[in-house]
Amino acid sequence: MLAVIDGLTPALLEKGIAAGRLPTLAALCAAGKYRRATTTFPSVTPVCLTSIATGAHPDVHHVPHLVWYHRGEGRLVEYGSSFPAMRAAGARRALQDAVFEMTRSHLAPEATTVFEALEDTGLVTAAINFTCYRGRTRHAIRLPAVMRRNRWFEAVDGPTRFFFFNLFESDATGAPLAIRSRTRGSIDSYAAVIGRWLVTRDGFDFLVFYLPDFDYASHALGPEAALDALERADSALAELIRAAGGTDEFLERYAIVVCSDHGQTQVERGAALGRSLPLDEGVVVAASNRAGMVYRLPECKLAVRGLAECLDDEESADVVLFREDGYAVARQEGRELRFAPDAGSWRREGESAVLDPERYPNSLERAWRALDCPNAGDVLVSATEGHEFADLGGSHHAGGGSHGSLLAGDSTVPVITVGVGPGRLEDGEPSVTDIAPLVLTHFGVEAPPSMRAVPHG
Repeated sequence: MLAVIDGLTPALLEKGIAAGRLPTLAALCAAGKYRRATTTFPSVTPVCLTSIATGAHPDVHHVPHLVWYHRGEGRLVEYGSSFPAMRAAGARRALQDAVFEMTRSHLAPEATTVFEALEDTGLVTAAINFTCYRGRTRHAIRLPAVMRRNRWFEAVDGPTRFFFFNLFESDATGAPLAIRSRTRGSIDSYAAVIGRWLVTRDGFDFLVFYLPDFDYASHALGPEAALDALERADSALAELIRAAGGTDEFLERYAIVVCSDHGQTQVERGAALGRSLPLDEGVVVAASNRAGMVYRLPECKLAVRGLAECLDDEESADVVLFREDGYAVARQEGRELRFAPDAGSWRREGESAVLDPERYPNSLERAWRALDCPNAGDVLVSATEGHEFADLGGSHHAGGGSHGSLLAGDSTVPVITVGVGPGRLEDGEPSVTDIAPLVLTHFGVEAPPSMRAVPHG
């Protein structure tokens, strides 16, 4: 079982366990191993969950951000930064992209998911509300016939047992509506009912149990003020353990990994990225949460370096990334670090302090792979601490929490493992991309080529 608590930070997990408020997570920590790992970049949910599912970074799976410019279709793709952002992109189009196209057409066909790899060996996989769901089993959408006549209300390929916010439900479980009251944790409660139903029937070999309500609360209140929501996630996990007969019985039956997809930090200011860019001259900005991308269209008169240098005076832009002459360039306050992979390590030129590994963990690897994504912008931007980029609808989370940057607070995640071998999680710089290969190793399944990318440094 893989349980993903969206947005959970190591600091709040440790604080909640020390305060005795997270008994389920505390018991799993005591029974197994706890460590910290690093997520991908940009550290936003669609990219991070896709990296968890595929065991790869955006250069392999091709999902670049929450919002991005589709060069082939000449339009912005918006997965759900906010309701105003979805309206600005076209609500129907945004829903189609988030629910269907992200997994069906945006996810690279060469990026094998953990569901596909396991199902190809005859194992039964299951997923609850997980956004990167591509599997080998066809599922029809649960909508009235009149709504299914729309072209985009189509069947999808998912895990054998597939539950997605009431839209897709492979089995009748008696679960209530998922989206009733996010402030009270209705989506996590929906997941708990289905998870309990599956465990009672021992209905899977591998289950992804996704709990997003903590992230919702953390955005609204700030990561340090969302412990009540984390208690509800802990209780959702407890439902599965009770369904197995208790902790000992559960761990006799299942190995489990608990992790988050990204961290989260407090933000105090929202800013419109790209005020200094020539937006009417062939430049498109796609920004959301604490990461942004700048696309240079053919009619743009400025070179990529020129666009990056335009951002020098924007207080909200901390690190600006672009490619030049075979190198990745990280620019910060006029200083530059140039780097490129070199025989399993990194060739560096310039100011190494620009990407200090203490502040920006595994940043060379993550930045290089983000820049190498074919759907990414020509210039990538990691936000300054305390700042968030306004989305297409002008929304931001100032006064609450956010994520997306290269900084450690946005990028560091907790990982609990019980009953699974260490795999690459025991290496010097563990990553969320190590989780899918770890799962496959547990089942004796060889990782596909798309999961075998060896870190450069």
